[in-house]
Amino acid sequence: MNHRMVFSTVGKIVWAEGVLLLLPYIVSLIYKEECSSAFLITILVAVVVGTLLATLFKKKDDIIYSKEGFMTVSLSWIILSLIGALPFRLSGEIPHYIDAIFETVSGFTTTGASILTDIEAMSKSLLFWRSFTHWIGGMGVLVFIMAIIPNVSKRSIHIMRAEVPGPVKGKLVPKMRDTAKILYTIYIVLTVIEIFLLRIGGMPWFDSIVHSFGTAGTGGFGIKADSIASYSPYLQWVITIFMILFGVNFNIYFLLLIRRFKAIGKSTELWVYLGIIATAVLCITVNIYPMYNDLPTTVRDASFQVASIITTTGYATADFNLWPSFSKAILFALMLLGACAGSTGGGFKVSRVIIIFKKIGSEIKRLLHPRSVKVITFEGKRLEEQAITGTTVYLAIYMVCFILIFLAVSLDRFDFETNFSAVAACFNNIGPGFGVVGPVGSYADYSVFSKIVLSVAMLLGRLEIFPLIIVAMPATWSKN
Repeated sequence: MNHRMVFSTVGKIVWAEGVLLLLPYIVSLIYKEECSSAFLITILVAVVVGTLLATLFKKKDDIIYSKEGFMTVSLSWIILSLIGALPFRLSGEIPHYIDAIFETVSGFTTTGASILTDIEAMSKSLLFWRSFTHWIGGMGVLVFIMAIIPNVSKRSIHIMRAEVPGPVKGKLVPKMRDTAKILYTIYIVLTVIEIFLLRIGGMPWFDSIVHSFGTAGTGGFGIKADSIASYSPYLQWVITIFMILFGVNFNIYFLLLIRRFKAIGKSTELWVYLGIIATAVLCITVNIYPMYNDLPTTVRDASFQVASIITTTGYATADFNLWPSFSKAILFALMLLGACAGSTGGGFKVSRVIIIFKKIGSEIKRLLHPRSVKVITFEGKRLEEQAITGTTVYLAIYMVCFILIFLAVSLDRFDFETNFSAVAACFNNIGPGFGVVGPVGSYADYSVFSKIVLSVAMLLGRLEIFPLIIVAMPATWSKN
């Protein structure tokens, strides 16, 4: 294990966080807010800690192998969250540090779960920082660093494999740094387009920016008590469409840029993803129509909530806690499903579900025709056995982690629906659940222990379990 290289890279990332904190600091100066000093102190802490780590552990050999990649990603996300929580605590707007950590982890992991009960009382700069953490964490903190810093490391594909969600990872172009640049260029362009479309619809500049950050990162931190409900139908439709767009595998946009339209048309994951959305919207629309007796509003609310839940964004235009059980069941299934691999969305991922169903179909055919050889394909390519095994193993460990987290959170006094949906919402990086943690509720009343457990759940979900498990193993820290 090359510990010096790991901590040196983490140091660069923490230093970069200090630079990124300049944006909310500038916002605090623009609005002449008292919390500007909290940002200034945090920037100094990030720069000092980052500089010390990068300097003290500096080493010429910066080759990253798989173990180093997992460690770098895990430690980076943990330290970024610990430092990123300081502005909330130092400003006094979130009095308890554990609550501040919960809020920050929720931001970076693009979960959108919140302990705040009066969101509109928050300072503009802190609201900006909450949403900006979504945008930073959406595409991946380390992918961002690879895009802007030359020669971060050799074999940096291991960083992407540890940070980018999905069962199959790869490079768009031969150089990893160029891949990171392409991904972030697409990410930025889509974000800017959404900002302007929201502004055209009459949304103020500040609101347009923070909501675009939340949509792009599929995070869902709002700045109003009713989330998106008080905005116009046009603005709700814009956010709905962009939530769906950010839930698409970014490889599709790259194929679009290089005009490989046939490859896009053959993307199984894309069409299954869109098909699930269309089916869910249709079913929920029929189910909740008697509550509305207004077809345009019914379709809009159904579309928004389906897009918000399947992409794990977490914005809301309606209190779906009040919807019929059938509609709530559909939304819960979408919570577990999640968006496409290689997107900013969380959850189990559509691609994994497709692979599992193909494996089940293959096993059934093998039982019927023992001598036949069935090749499993995905996106027009033969799927390696390693990828299939990895998917089934991930499902098993996903279920084990879910059960353990649920048992731990169940020590709190809340009902089964609240605790179960809270774990599902945090582990799958969605945010709102059902019951007390529904779209009009919060996680404020959970105990300190549960908040820590749910914070770990958010990190496990965003990094897809293995990086955090590997970093917790004693063998990982050995020099061999």
